[in-house]
Amino acid sequence: MFKRYIGKWFYNKGIPFDAANSPYFPPMVSAIQRVDPGVKPRTAYELSGPILDEEVKEVTKWIEEYKQSWSRTGITLMSDGWLNKVSKNEFLNFLAYSPKGTAFLSSKEVSGTKKDVNFYVRLYDQIVEEVGDKHVVQFITDNARACVSTGSKLMDKRKHLVWTRVRHTTSILC
Repeated sequence: MFKRYIGKWFYNKGIPFDAANSPYFPPMVSAIQRVDPGVKPRTAYELSGPILDEEVKEVTKWIEEYKQSWSRTGITLMSDGWLNKVSKNEFLNFLAYSPKGTAFLSSKEVSGTKKDVNFYVRLYDQIVEEVGDKHVVQFITDNARACVSTGSKLMDKRKHLVWTRVRHTTSILC
């Protein structure tokens, strides 16, 4: 189980697998071994292969259980855009929130796309269809002008859906 906890730490913090090759990694594990002499450092291969595979299975199982709760509770879809400052690529991330928690759904690369009302209506409509129209009770976006018009169009089309806009300073706090 110890190797899984090391793996969880790497994955949760986005630590590159080759950090296991750092000259400081074995001394860290040595310090832990003083408490439990059987502990051995995990290799980059173990972290990027078998241990990661176990974590993917666990997260996939959680997401499936999470999705099964949607029919009882409904979900709030959340969208937020961001710019990769290195590559200059633009992305829109989509998350689902329910009483069981929040889960990342997808990320769409939207660089070079004209981000007008028609673009957002098509994209948001696609996301609602992917998760299941009957599950979505609310959609939260930022308050950009195109998103405001999009929200109205979505609510016209899907009468059960509530659209909420938030200021970006508010949305990044969530």
